[in-house]
Amino acid sequence: MLKLFYSPGAVSLAAHIALEEAGAPYELVRVDFRSRQQRSPDYLAINPQGRVPALVTGEGILTETPAILVYVAQAFRQADLAPEDPWHFARMLSVISYVASTVHVDNAHINRGYRWADDPAAIADMRRKAPAVMAADLRLLEDRIGHGPWVLGEQHSVADAHLFVMTWWAEPDGVPLMDFPNLRAHLDRMQARPAVMRALAQEGLAAR
Repeated sequence: MLKLFYSPGAVSLAAHIALEEAGAPYELVRVDFRSRQQRSPDYLAINPQGRVPALVTGEGILTETPAILVYVAQAFRQADLAPEDPWHFARMLSVISYVASTVHVDNAHINRGYRWADDPAAIADMRRKAPAVMAADLRLLEDRIGHGPWVLGEQHSVADAHLFVMTWWAEPDGVPLMDFPNLRAHLDRMQARPAVMRALAQEGLAAR
């Protein structure tokens, strides 16, 4: 059985949703960020970066959301969570990569500026500017997905779970989705999916 290490509402939510969508057998293991469990020796032995998600498989441990999402899609092909066609698969991967390398990183400047600076003024300046930077990131996704309904058009994929986490974070982090009607509609469609409802409930989270 797979084992997913997660923290409620963290980016690990994307992997959690993917596992639910896939109908995969898995166990959830919560990592308590408040007590800094992610920095404990036991957890660092699982993921030396001290972050979530981490997925324990029969072959070994996977970290990094893009890798876990692709693994789930490939390991549970019957769920049809990724295109078979190489071009469309690459399109899906380009969105996942953009979310991981750009949108998520820009979002981290809102609450985790200490990763890049020690000066409180610099951290405060990052927190002030980061929502505008994230809004610019979301604008590209707004235009890219159009009216959807999903990232790849008619086919739902693991990329939708990854995008969902970014839009689910957006408004609490100061990026109003009223300016992004396509992304707002995507968020609403995702929140109506049974797999997403289950993942949110299991993490003690609510729709937005």
